[in-house]
Amino acid sequence: MATPTHSAAGKSRAQIRWEHASIPSPSGPLPARVYRPAATAPQGWLVWAHGGSWRAGSAQDWHGATADLARSSGFAVVGVDYRLVPEVRHPAMVEDVLAALAWAREQAGQSAPVAVGGDSAGATLAACAALACRDRGLPLAAQLLAYPPLDPGCTAASYHRFPDMFPTASYLRAAWQDYRDPGRPTAADGTPLHSTPFEAADLRGVARAVLATGDLDPVSDDVHRYARLLHAAGVEVTLREFGQTGHGVFLQPCPATGGGPDTASLRGWLGVALRLLTSPAGPAA
Repeated sequence: MATPTHSAAGKSRAQIRWEHASIPSPSGPLPARVYRPAATAPQGWLVWAHGGSWRAGSAQDWHGATADLARSSGFAVVGVDYRLVPEVRHPAMVEDVLAALAWAREQAGQSAPVAVGGDSAGATLAACAALACRDRGLPLAAQLLAYPPLDPGCTAASYHRFPDMFPTASYLRAAWQDYRDPGRPTAADGTPLHSTPFEAADLRGVARAVLATGDLDPVSDDVHRYARLLHAAGVEVTLREFGQTGHGVFLQPCPATGGGPDTASLRGWLGVALRLLTSPAGPAA
């Protein structure tokens, strides 16, 4: 179910229309915002999970950034309001993202690609949802991951290289503790629902990945490690590290580009990379 549409556009930039939606799920309706190009049919559908350390954030808070992602990718982007700590713990959030993906597949029909993505904690959820899709044999065109934290112990050198940069290792360890179920949960059909893809014994066959991080981001070593693991498993990986860039940059405004795609910004590059990766002409270079 959707409400009447609104428009979101900047000067000399393609107009995006958006609407509220209610996504059915086993836990009850999930609120969402759907963004799509106003003048053309979407190239595909992307379910986006916002950041916020699994404790905070909303589709409304991510409104401008998600609209920009729809603009740069040409996809319809579904910003889903998954449930948060302390109301729930893992695997509830992953289940919500999977429900949004099922809904997006219905909207997309037979031919349009469907992808999953997120930033920060939302990217962790997206990566886990991609694994569940593989295990269920469900089609997924790509996983689009902006600086996901992936190690609950926060042991990598990047967490200590810039100890005062957000998010600190102590902050993230506390967030992981609030988020994770101490067991290894499975869905009703027996599908493992990982809290981090580092728990998965085998990454073969998971959807091809586009990863982005910053050189000043404490989680950057997690991102590089995941890219190496995916590559070793035979998964197609595109990774870019942005210079002089910390955590949370997905929410920062994109500079004016005269209407062209802004591949200099992390958010703009993600959208263009997804569009090229899923285009009939072939993957991004």
